[in-house]
Amino acid sequence: MSAETTPIAQIVLIVAGPTASGKSALALDMADAFDGVVINADSMQVYKELRVLSARPDDDEIARAPHRLYGVLSGAEACSAGKWREMAMAEIADCHVKGKLPIITGGTGMYLNALTAGIAPIPDVPARIRESVMAELAEIGHAAFFEKFKRDDPETAAKLDGNNTQRMIRAAEVLAHTGRGLASWHTEPVITPPENMVFKKLCYMPPRDILYDRCNRRFDLMIEKGAIDEVRDLIAMNLPQTAPVMKAVGVRELSAYLLGTTDLETARELSQRETRRYAKRQLTWFRHQMTDKEIIDAQYSESLADKLRHDINQFLLTTPK
Repeated sequence: MSAETTPIAQIVLIVAGPTASGKSALALDMADAFDGVVINADSMQVYKELRVLSARPDDDEIARAPHRLYGVLSGAEACSAGKWREMAMAEIADCHVKGKLPIITGGTGMYLNALTAGIAPIPDVPARIRESVMAELAEIGHAAFFEKFKRDDPETAAKLDGNNTQRMIRAAEVLAHTGRGLASWHTEPVITPPENMVFKKLCYMPPRDILYDRCNRRFDLMIEKGAIDEVRDLIAMNLPQTAPVMKAVGVRELSAYLLGTTDLETARELSQRETRRYAKRQLTWFRHQMTDKEIIDAQYSESLADKLRHDINQFLLTTPK
């Protein structure tokens, strides 16, 4: 391809990391420095009902730079990696048209992987199909549902953990909608990013003791900011327990408190423990699954911010246009 016909490079900055790491503050600082737009890649921050428990940016942070894909879906909807990728690609394209730097930030590995590495071309599943699948699950029970699924799609079932309800529902709804199992779809060529899309990946992973302390302190702050009322409103929506929004850390534990089956201190301790466990899983995923990343494992400081601004500026200047 000649220089005249080579597409202009479209740069995307990714600021990834585990929950409570401080990646959102880092992304916002970079948005200030490079006229950027912060685009959410957290599977819980897409839901409008989870402003507190998902630690969505507050009004002051949103005033500093444009934020996209935060609170854009109802908790009654399911957001797949494919659906998120489609929304994210639209926001990235809008940034490039306006001369803004798209800054993807979040901790949902499968979303980031779908964007940077590609995703199988599985059609989006209509809500009515998903509701039908969940109704059948509720009617016949988990064990019977999985046995039926194994008969209907043995190839996919052989690769599933039968105890993972969310994955099982996803596999069943894809089969119901398309007539093909997930295992079959995953043999198709993946939908990859445009050839001219260039990713700069920063992975912010503070020392584990600092991260765990942040997890604990942040959940206490969530309680102060109204997490209990947020869960009370979620319960009033009468969503099925299999709905993704109900899987957010803290929802199950605070629901138990509100329903009177546990006390607040126990709910708090269990939520903090689950947050730490989630952060540990994220650390493992980013370290071993995310490719071509720059790991930042120091505490955030102004000197670190200066270095990152310098590095990103050099990347922007030296990436072939």
